[in-house]
Amino acid sequence: MNSRSITLCVLLCVVTFVPAYAQGTRLLRHPTVSRDQIAFEYAGDLWLVSRSGGQARRLTSSQGLEIEPQFSPDGTQIAFTATVAGNTDVYVIPASGGNPKRLTYHPGNDRVRGWTPDGRRVVFASARISAPQQAYTKLWTIGLDGGLPEQIPMPRAFSGTYSPDGRRFAYEEFQTAFIPDWYEASMWRHYRGGRTHPISVMNLADHSVEKLPWNNSNDSEPMWIGNTIYFLSDRNHTANLFAYRTDTKQLTQLTQHDDFDIMTASAGADAIVYEQAGYIHLVDAKSGKSIRLNIEATGDLPWARPQFKKVASMIRNYTLSATGVRAAFEARGEIFTVPTEKGDYRNLTQSAGAHDRSPVWSPDGAQLAWLSDASGEYQLMIGDPIGVTAARAVALPSTAFYSAPEWSPDGKQILLEDNHRNLWTIDIASGKSTKIDVDSYSDPARQFDATWSPDSRWIAYSKNLPSKMRAIFVYSLADQKAYQLTDGLADSTSPAFDLNGKYLYFLASTNYGPSSGWLEMSSLDRPVRRAIYLAVLSATEPSPLLPETGDEPPPKPATPPTPPPAPPPAPAPVNVRIDVNGIGQRIITVNVPVGEYANLSAGAAGSFYYTEPLPGGGPLALRLQRYQVRERTAAPFLEGVRAYALSGDKKKLLYQASAGSGASWGVVSTERPGVKVGDGPINVAGLEMRVDPRAEWEQIFRETWRVQREYFYDAKMHGANWQAIYDKYRPLVDHVGHRADLGYLIAQVGGELTVGHSYLTGAGDVPSEDPVSVGLLGADYAIENGHYRIKHIYSGENWNPELRAPLSAPGIQISVGDYIVEVNGRPLTSSANIYSLFEGTAGRQTLIRVNSTPSREGARLITVIPVTSEDGLRTRAWVEDNRRKVEKLSNGRLAYVWLPNTATPGYVSFTRYFYSQQDKEGAVIDERYNQGGMVADYIVNELDRKLMGYFALRDGEPSTSPIAGLYGPKVMLINESAGSGGDALPFMFRQRKIGPLVGTRTWGGLVGTLGFPPTIDGGGITAPNLAFYNLNGEWDVENVGVAPDIEVEYSATEVIKGSDPQLERGVQEALKLLQQNPVRRVPRPAPINRVSKTSGR
Repeated sequence: MNSRSITLCVLLCVVTFVPAYAQGTRLLRHPTVSRDQIAFEYAGDLWLVSRSGGQARRLTSSQGLEIEPQFSPDGTQIAFTATVAGNTDVYVIPASGGNPKRLTYHPGNDRVRGWTPDGRRVVFASARISAPQQAYTKLWTIGLDGGLPEQIPMPRAFSGTYSPDGRRFAYEEFQTAFIPDWYEASMWRHYRGGRTHPISVMNLADHSVEKLPWNNSNDSEPMWIGNTIYFLSDRNHTANLFAYRTDTKQLTQLTQHDDFDIMTASAGADAIVYEQAGYIHLVDAKSGKSIRLNIEATGDLPWARPQFKKVASMIRNYTLSATGVRAAFEARGEIFTVPTEKGDYRNLTQSAGAHDRSPVWSPDGAQLAWLSDASGEYQLMIGDPIGVTAARAVALPSTAFYSAPEWSPDGKQILLEDNHRNLWTIDIASGKSTKIDVDSYSDPARQFDATWSPDSRWIAYSKNLPSKMRAIFVYSLADQKAYQLTDGLADSTSPAFDLNGKYLYFLASTNYGPSSGWLEMSSLDRPVRRAIYLAVLSATEPSPLLPETGDEPPPKPATPPTPPPAPPPAPAPVNVRIDVNGIGQRIITVNVPVGEYANLSAGAAGSFYYTEPLPGGGPLALRLQRYQVRERTAAPFLEGVRAYALSGDKKKLLYQASAGSGASWGVVSTERPGVKVGDGPINVAGLEMRVDPRAEWEQIFRETWRVQREYFYDAKMHGANWQAIYDKYRPLVDHVGHRADLGYLIAQVGGELTVGHSYLTGAGDVPSEDPVSVGLLGADYAIENGHYRIKHIYSGENWNPELRAPLSAPGIQISVGDYIVEVNGRPLTSSANIYSLFEGTAGRQTLIRVNSTPSREGARLITVIPVTSEDGLRTRAWVEDNRRKVEKLSNGRLAYVWLPNTATPGYVSFTRYFYSQQDKEGAVIDERYNQGGMVADYIVNELDRKLMGYFALRDGEPSTSPIAGLYGPKVMLINESAGSGGDALPFMFRQRKIGPLVGTRTWGGLVGTLGFPPTIDGGGITAPNLAFYNLNGEWDVENVGVAPDIEVEYSATEVIKGSDPQLERGVQEALKLLQQNPVRRVPRPAPINRVSKTSGR
């Protein structure tokens, strides 16, 4: 790492960034303090500065991020977190500079938290063995010489610090962010849901725990100096620094910030440093006085330097020119055109500080239109396809986000829609905008699918009805009126006018109904099948699919010789006539079997294209079909495509196809038979642009702010003055030195909404290296006799690729208690980190020597294939342990079902585990650590299923009606790590009065995110689009959570003893309910006599 870092610094120091900051550099993060220095992270690197501030010097420089520094107690070394080759690990570097030393190698994220008091070991947080689904972290220590880390006893801990004598440990049990990976990517100011937490103090001798004074606030970053525990708390609204005397129990607020929260803090022997408003503050521990330091972090910032980059992998939108000679692409906020045969690509926009997107060609090929936010808000741009003249800007009707532009065939108007579900036309000459329609019923997966008629006088589109089914509408520009063409009894989408204007094609489904509940789990596992329909638009036009008799044609009468033909007249202009009355009787089914069809587009007159999934090909492998009306047949046109677009004259087709890990593009003739993927390739690999990171960062900051302004479910922004929020944070953009700085800043802006589900959707263009995988064997280890000994082997389901267990596969002769003495020919002893020997082995055959004794002599050489993650194996073990425990505690009377989320995996898990245990008398439903997804109506409905009777057969036992069901009592376990859909599930469980809730209050994040535009560089942020309110008309659950009926803490003391107090109490409550209301099966009645004279009496 270091040699490469030093070389990089030398080569790039020719360009130095020296900002002129009157009050110093901002966005200085994660400060740590020794007796004479402060270290911090900035621009992805570590820096050092005097405790009095001034000019900082850089300590590290590499492609990866170096963050979270922590001084050793004597100030001579700094432990830090670094991401190198895709792995986030613990490193140590001398405070004077030098070679960093890597201490951890596990593929899970290891993040530095501090040191042991003697300075011999580094404390770090990791979810490496946490189960289920790595939903929380534990704290570990590792020696400066490496080896096997040791766990600090707390079952769950996010950060913490030892007391000066090392006998106690102050810690925060978990972070506020719902998911570990959301750390510093999701902010939530003034949060008051179930993950608020106090600072806990564990006595390491007896594992007893004391909690510091707390009032449902977010208390974090515990620090210990002498008899005082310092920590951050937002108990008075803004996060400030507090001090708690362990001897007198006195609590004091030390700082009084009321604008920006204190984000992080760290303590040295006699001082505390903290980060607030991007500045570093120093607090004297003795006097309690705080000063803001003026620190200059200047120098070469290579990741802020303009550079040329390839952008083919960032293509998002595409279009083909009028005759197919050029394709236009949107890539990384620029508009490119690429020739299909001769010439070279062109960058038409070259606008580093603007997001240019969604290109569309004019019908004559003389102009291109696209959307651009160069002005700060989106406008419609009209430019020439060569790029030699300045494009003309046309104002859009609002500050919304727009998409799907389509030029009218006469070239006079453009059709487009906005994110508020309005459909618009824009007159090119005058710039006048006209609202065509609005869709009042949300459906995040579908748009208007709007399209022009060939004569530019009609617009066809699909729209939600109050029934949540979509119908096909046409809008008459002459009448300025919309007409509904389909009856709404089927879900109709993808309208397309035939090129001759006689027909309108579309797709429709009669089994879509359950999928209209797109937010609910009951819509899962229900493939939607569609038929293809054709509407004959004019009442005088015959159907093109009338029955064919198959008779001989009548003889032709003799005709006199005809003179030579005159030149054919020019084709008459298409005049589309739509007779709305009676059109329902003129809608006919195209003779294609129903299927999972999508993406219907009209081709040449009398033809259309559509896609269907390739069997076993996944969502990105489609078969493109073409139907020709005259032949009345559909035939495959291309197989293995992802997407396609037709030229204006319908004679050429642009396609995107999978190509290894990327995608290829090609253009083929629609008139040539037998085309295949790979034909007509066009070169997009060379697409390159000049990237100016600072210009991009400015644009990205504003656009993400605008995304939240336009997409957030509450137009009043939860009471925030959104322009004032922009003004508050905008000055910090000038201090961004790395894309990671920008992401951190954007997340803070999102936190001002005081809402869950505000999180970064991607890191953007962060410098990175090719990843190096670290293989895992699905085992726990202990150090014995100077070697690694297998302590536990995790079993899996070796028929399931996601649960493959390397050491429990058939034929692998390895047992608990064996020693691993060698890996791929390299000796393994306790002085080495075992995971360091498994770098680059995931998914590859690896030779290990194992022995029943700590010796190579007599060892067996075994080939194994390590996995990339043990999460699935450890989660399965946790679930099975719980199931066996419930089985034992209830004497086999109760089922145990764990729900990982309320999306597809949760659906699969519930369906598998619930019905396989429906012979039980009752059930414990465990939704702890449920990470949400959808609304779990399916699960609630199944749990609330009522017994209605029985059916008896001649032989065997009677069956219940319904047959499938578990009709005894149910208890649900909940905790603070269940949220989103995991909040909704217990809310509805309680509303249905199914049974008691046991555990702790849930996260309180019951809002939803339904998709947002990405940023130029592939990053982004959410803006929750929907929020829940109850039957009383009150906003509910969000920022509150769902409280249990029976509160049971996950006591660290009890868990260390081997107990799960929540699970055990859940079993107790279920058995109590069984005792009160035992499950009684009604026996089969005596045989009935229906034939005697007394029958029926």
